[in-house]
Order: sequence, then structure tokens, then C-alpha cells
Amino acid sequence: MNIKNNHLVSIIMNCHNGEQYLEQSLKSIISQTYSNWELIFWDNLSTDKSKDIVESFKDKRIKYFSSEKYLKLYEARNQAIKKAKGNYISFLDTDDYWLKDKLEKQINFKKKNEKYKVIYSNYYILNEGNNRKRIRSNFLPSGFITKNLLENYVLGILSILIEKEIFDNYSFNKELEIIGDFDFFINLSKKYEFGCVNEPLAVYRWHNENYSKKKIDKYAYEVSCWLKQNNDKLKSEGFRTFNLKLFFYKLKIKSFMNFLGM
Repeated sequence: MNIKNNHLVSIIMNCHNGEQYLEQSLKSIISQTYSNWELIFWDNLSTDKSKDIVESFKDKRIKYFSSEKYLKLYEARNQAIKKAKGNYISFLDTDDYWLKDKLEKQINFKKKNEKYKVIYSNYYILNEGNNRKRIRSNFLPSGFITKNLLENYVLGILSILIEKEIFDNYSFNKELEIIGDFDFFINLSKKYEFGCVNEPLAVYRWHNENYSKKKIDKYAYEVSCWLKQNNDKLKSEGFRTFNLKLFFYKLKIKSFMNFLGM
């Protein structure tokens, strides 16, 4: 490996009863070709075997924290980030996993492209129902990408590498439960240029327990509220929200179909 491991990457993993796929997620971190990382594992009052699984990995880079009370996901993310000591932050949920060179390729990219504060990559979507994988998008933009993200949100938090200092001024909206990633990165994209590694470096698992899939009503409600709060400002900044409004109506249709049992 040509890269010098001189930048500590703090990996944030928030967990609430994530035992089903947790072992694979952890193994994908352990097997990274870039070795200078720490895992901030934030256990959000799990009642399953998540803690036992984490503790079975005898690796000093894994740091286990237990929440004193149950927190919404994005408040839990904020709390976990406060424990991080790295130069960079990455995120991995308990049901997703990385390719082994994910961190190495992003750190190498960052070294060659210092202007980017946020690096993201393509990723696979794995359909747990039929075990088929597809690439998230054939086109991933770089630079100031707010317009692109509003038209087609292709950014997955599992693919992110972000400078830690950004969290001195930004945090996730702790009141949100589903679209906190979207809200955070849209706001960030207005200020910072995003760099992109176009190849897939991670795998997002699509299954029946995905929160956004189980809570369609909540998903639609948060999108609706976000649009009401941000639409006028976005328009004044020269951005269009037509595609986002269309996405909201699709969510409403899915919610209605769920209500009918279809």
C-alpha cells in the first residue's frame, strides 16, 4: 500500500438492535486496507446481542459507548461524533458494509484534491429480497452540487468521508428521524465543494426493516415539512424543488397504498 496511514478516520456506527447484519458490517471495517481508523460504536439502548457481537471483536480500535437514554437517530449521530478523535469522519450503519479499499481510495483521492472538504463515492444497493445488486447512479457530480442533489439525491451517508472540523459549525437536525442526512448535506453543499470517487465503495442493504421503508408516513411528513421550511429560501438562491415535490407525492401514494394493504 503506497499511502501513509497518517490521518485518523473516525467511523461512526449508531446501533439500536442491529444484530442481524452487524457482524458483516464490522468485518468490512476490520478488513479495510487503510488501517488508521477508530470505530465509535454508539449503542442506543439495544436489547439484542449487538453488544456481545461488538465485544467479540478484540480490536483496540473499536470504542464502545452506551447511551443513557434512547435517542433519535440524528441526535445519537451528534453524540457519537463528539467522541471522535479523527481528522476525518465516516459513517456506516449496522446493516450496510464497505468494500475493503473504501477508506484507502477516499484518503488517496483527498490527498490529490485538497480543496474538497467532503468526499463521497458511488455505492451498490443490495436488494435483500432477490439478492441482486445495482449501482446507485451512473452519474455522480462534483463541485457545488446542491442543484444536482435537489434534482436527484444520489449521496449515501455510508459513502462519506468528511473533515472533522466541519462539525465544529454543523450538526444533524436532532428532530428529524429519516431525512436528517439529506438536510445536513444539502446545507453543507451550499458552502463546500464535494469531491466524488465514481466507483462503488460500499453496499447499502435494502430490506423490509429499513426505517424509511417501514415509516413511509413519517418519511412523507418530514419531506413535506422540509419543503415548507426551505422552499422559498431555495427559490431565492436559484434552486428548483420540482423533483423533490414529485418525490413527496410518490411517497404519499405509497403511504396510501400501504393503508389499503396493497
